[in-house]
Amino acid sequence: MKPRATRNAVPAIEVRATPRHPLGMPPRAFLRDYWQKRPLLIRGMFPGGVAAVAPEDLAGLACEEAALSRIVLHDEKHNRWTLRNGPFRERDFARLPKTRWTLLVQDVDKWDMDVAGLLDRFAFLPSWRIDDVMVSYATDGGGVGPHVDQYDVFLVQGVGYRRWSIDARPRAFAPEAFRDDSELKLLREFAPTHEWLLDPGDALYLPPGVPHDGVAMGECTTYSVGMRAPSRAELLFDFAEFLAEPLTENDRYVDPDLAPAFDAGEIDDAALARAREAMPHFTHVDKSTLAHWFGRFVTRYRSAQAVAAPGRAIGLTDLRKHLPRSTVLRNPFSRCAWRRDGRRAELFVAGEAWACPTMFARLLSARSEIDGRELAPLLADAGTLPLLKSLINAGHLQLAKRRA
Repeated sequence: MKPRATRNAVPAIEVRATPRHPLGMPPRAFLRDYWQKRPLLIRGMFPGGVAAVAPEDLAGLACEEAALSRIVLHDEKHNRWTLRNGPFRERDFARLPKTRWTLLVQDVDKWDMDVAGLLDRFAFLPSWRIDDVMVSYATDGGGVGPHVDQYDVFLVQGVGYRRWSIDARPRAFAPEAFRDDSELKLLREFAPTHEWLLDPGDALYLPPGVPHDGVAMGECTTYSVGMRAPSRAELLFDFAEFLAEPLTENDRYVDPDLAPAFDAGEIDDAALARAREAMPHFTHVDKSTLAHWFGRFVTRYRSAQAVAAPGRAIGLTDLRKHLPRSTVLRNPFSRCAWRRDGRRAELFVAGEAWACPTMFARLLSARSEIDGRELAPLLADAGTLPLLKSLINAGHLQLAKRRA
C-alpha cells in the first residue's frame, strides 16, 4: 500500500505538467506552496518546446535603437565576464567567438506577437504584475554567470538545452558577496544544491533571492518571464512625488504656536509633531488615494521610452463611424490596469488615470486586440467615446481594419 502523504510534507521541487494543469498542479496550489517561497522545475510546461523567435530575428531586434539588448562574453580560462550594451551592428555579431557568449534582449513581447502569446500561459497572475519576456540566445557554454534576481521569474527553455544550477537554501546576501571585477552583479561563491538539464518546453520557476546559473549545452534559446517587483524605496519615492504634485510654494512647514527655545539646537517633540502635520498622508493614507497612485505607478513603463502619437488624429465622428468595422489594437508598450470605483471603474494606462464604465476598463486591460463591435455598445456612456479617442490619439490604441 502506498503511504499517505503527511500534511507537513515539503512540496516537491520537480513536477510534470499535464494538459489540464500546465503548472503541474492547480494555480491555487502553486501560489500557495511555491510563489515567492520555493523554486519549482516544471517539466513540459510548453509541450513540444517554444520557437517563438529565431536567433537571427533576435539579433536583428538587438540592432534597433529602441530595443534593450546586451551581450555577455565569458573568458573561462581567466574567469572573466564582459558586458556589452546595444544597440549593436551586424558586424558586431560577426566578430564574436564561436562559443561562450549570450545575447539578451528585453521586452521582446512588446515587439513580437508570438512571444507575447507565451504570456497566455501565465493568465493566473495579475497582468500588471508581469514585467516582460526577455529572450536570450546562447552559444555552447554561454551564460551570464551565477547571480541572484530580486523578482520572480519563469525560465522557459526554447530551442536547445540549458543546464541550470540553483542554491535553494534561503538566505540574504551582503554586498561583499558579489564580485567587483565585472559590471554584472555576479556571486563570488556559488554552491548549488540542485542541478537539471532543461529540455525544450521545460520551465524553471525561481522566487526572488535564489542564486542560479544557466549554461547552454550547444546553441539554445531561453524565454525569461520576469515579474515587476519595485523596491520599497522606489514605491515610497514615487508615492511621495505623487503626493507632492498638487502642493504649491505656499504649502509649508508652519509653527504659529512656537514657544521660546530652551536649547536653540534641539529638535523638540513639538517640532516633530508639526512635521507630522505637514505630511499627513504618510500617517493616514486613505484607500482611494493609495489606489489612485498605485494604479498610475504600476502601469508606467519602467524605461524612459514614450509611446508615439499617430501622425493623424481621429475625430469623434470618424471614430464612431469606423469603430464597428475595426479591431482596436493596444500598443504593447502601453501597460493597462483598472480598479473598481463604486459602480464604475478607474482605468490606468501608462501612468495616467481615467474614470469609465467597468466593462470598458475590463476589456482594455484584458486584451491586446478587441473587436470594435464589442466596444460600440459601451459608447452610450457620455465620456467613453472621448476617452477612446484620447487613447487612440495618444498612441496607446490603434484602429485597424478587421480581418474577414
